[in-house]
Order: sequence, then C-alpha cells, then structure tokens
Amino acid sequence: MLRLALVVCVAVAMSAVLSHLARADDGDAAAGEQVFKKCQVCHTIEEGAPGKTGPNLFGVVGRRAGTAEGFERYSPALMESGVVWDEAALSQWLRGPAKFIPGVRMPFKLAEDGDIANIIAYLMANLPEPPE
Repeated sequence: MLRLALVVCVAVAMSAVLSHLARADDGDAAAGEQVFKKCQVCHTIEEGAPGKTGPNLFGVVGRRAGTAEGFERYSPALMESGVVWDEAALSQWLRGPAKFIPGVRMPFKLAEDGDIANIIAYLMANLPEPPE
C-alpha cells in the first residue's frame, strides 16, 4: 500500500512538472525571433553560417547534442549526454543548462515560460525543408 501511494505521489508530481514545461505549440515563432536576439550574442541561426561562441542553431530540433557541423568547442558533458533536442529537452535546457546537464559551459538561461515556448517555436520554424 505504501508503495502504491509513493508511485501515485511521484506520478502526480511528474505530471505537474511536465504540464509546466513550455511547449512549442503554445509558442509564437515571431515572438521567439525577438527573444532570440538575446541568444545572438553567442549563436547564429542561418543555414550554413558558422557558429560563434556557441553553435549555429539552424536545424537544432531533432539533432543530437554536441554534433553541430563545424563547431568544435562543446563541453565533454554535452557531447556525452546523449540528449536529442526535442521540445522537452530544449525546455529544460533553456530553463537551466547546468541543472539539466551538469558540466556544460552555457551560463545563459530563461526564466519565463512564454519566452521558452516562443524560442522553441522559433527554433522549430528554422528547420531544413524536407526533401520532396
């Protein structure tokens, strides 16, 4: 009985956390483009452009962390994380990179759920066109 109560408590807590995470379908890509201006100090998002202090984020959604072509300054922690950038991973990363993957170098984080959802929507709007 105690075990069942513990499982229920954990399930309820996880549900609350997951419902709190930003989702791209709640975001606005145009607003995300404005928020992304904060990111442009370190990142680019134009197809084929070189990275800056951080990697180019064009096509980041669906990519394995630490694998952007032409960028070589990833931390070992990020390269070994095995993370694939989907909505949930991006939301956790943007909320606190070092909390999500201890040992990474990115110090910047966002606090507002709306900004996170908008950035994710913007990143999803900047994916390569699928071949026809």
